[in-house]
Amino acid sequence: MKVIVCGAGQVGYSIARYLATEQNDVTVIDQSAELIHKISDSIEARAIVGHASHPSVLEQAGAADADVIIAVTYTDEVNMVACTVAHALFNVPTKIARIRQQNYLQPIWADLFARDHVPIDVIISPEIEVARAVARRLQVPGAFDVVPLGDGAVRVVGVRCAADCPVVNTPLRQLTGLFPDLHIVVVAILRDERPIVPDSDDQMLPGDEVYFVCEASHVSRALSAFGHEEPEARRIVIAGGGNIGMFLAQEIEAHQPGVSLKLIELNAERANAVQQSLSRTVVLTGSALDPEILEEANVRQAETFVALTNEDEVNIIASLLAKRFGAGRTVTLVNSNSYGPLVGQLGIDAVVSPRAITVSSILQHIRRGRIRAAYSLRDGFGEVIEAEAMETSGLVGKQLKDARFPPGTIVGAIVRGKDVIMPRSNTVIQAKDRVVIFATAETVKKIEKLFSVQLEFF
Repeated sequence: MKVIVCGAGQVGYSIARYLATEQNDVTVIDQSAELIHKISDSIEARAIVGHASHPSVLEQAGAADADVIIAVTYTDEVNMVACTVAHALFNVPTKIARIRQQNYLQPIWADLFARDHVPIDVIISPEIEVARAVARRLQVPGAFDVVPLGDGAVRVVGVRCAADCPVVNTPLRQLTGLFPDLHIVVVAILRDERPIVPDSDDQMLPGDEVYFVCEASHVSRALSAFGHEEPEARRIVIAGGGNIGMFLAQEIEAHQPGVSLKLIELNAERANAVQQSLSRTVVLTGSALDPEILEEANVRQAETFVALTNEDEVNIIASLLAKRFGAGRTVTLVNSNSYGPLVGQLGIDAVVSPRAITVSSILQHIRRGRIRAAYSLRDGFGEVIEAEAMETSGLVGKQLKDARFPPGTIVGAIVRGKDVIMPRSNTVIQAKDRVVIFATAETVKKIEKLFSVQLEFF
């Protein structure tokens, strides 16, 4: 697949690196010679210094025979024009753009992105995606990551194993015997930042971060098995009234009427604008690092404190302060990769990475085969993929033990109609089954091929 990535910032770099490791033909465009130099030094991709929306630059990048253009520069207008030029002059089939300015995305202007106007096939709004990701974590207390798949029938859940976790030091093959009614499959373990694709003899140890797949109705029971029985938060404090904080507050107001919500925003003008857009949230003007403001927000009584300012350092320190004041749980937005390994050790319960969420949103739209959804785990360790088994797939009619899935993959669940089937070695894949699979980065392309429509079908 030939891909042009416009923008070499954090998201553009991550997408380019991810796709290049899968032997795709990747070209990256950016106006910054420094960022382009970094791409050239660290990724097997072409790198061009230039303006991403200029026809001559896109032509140099190979737009005439590109399959996908992904426009993730820092400027919405450049992203929009790059997609328009790619469509009008080079007929690029798939055009994906990151649009941050919410004014463009209001329903009243929905016709803007019609094919005859600004022809963008997929619009990614990072702020909305991140707010939704945080909302999912709030609904599943005890988890640091939650991903719905199979039209909501299945969840991928990330949890940390404490020393008193009931399932530590137990071989995975014994979990079914210990919890016969618990429908979960452990698909990935991170131990001291080292990723592990577990087999049936592996054990979970204290400090491990574990991803498991389970039926949505079993999430609470699964969390209990891992020693997490935290109640859903009824009192929440949000630090940061930017787009993410405001969208999250709106989401909570719309779907969790019983939640008492306070929001702290440093800028008085922005605080007033946020207050106007919310109906029952108390908005406080001040710094989330100010003990008096934290007292006024009654952080000591909050079950959850969510730090969503534009500054990683503010988010981390504010979360630690909130914990010290007595907040039950902290969810912290962190943009920088360098802070990732540290925050868990500091006692922060869940970290949200806008870059990782945006990358996952883009990946699911460029995966080939019958891939319905894709979610990237921990900076390219692997992906959880939801794929539909077509009648022509060589997987259909075979038991899982005979399906020849490549090493580095684990089948987590099968969604058949409204039923969720937890896989066993003798489970048979049927046509139209949606199969939830964990695949390491090296095996994703093989999974795509397994779920591709075979040519002889036509």
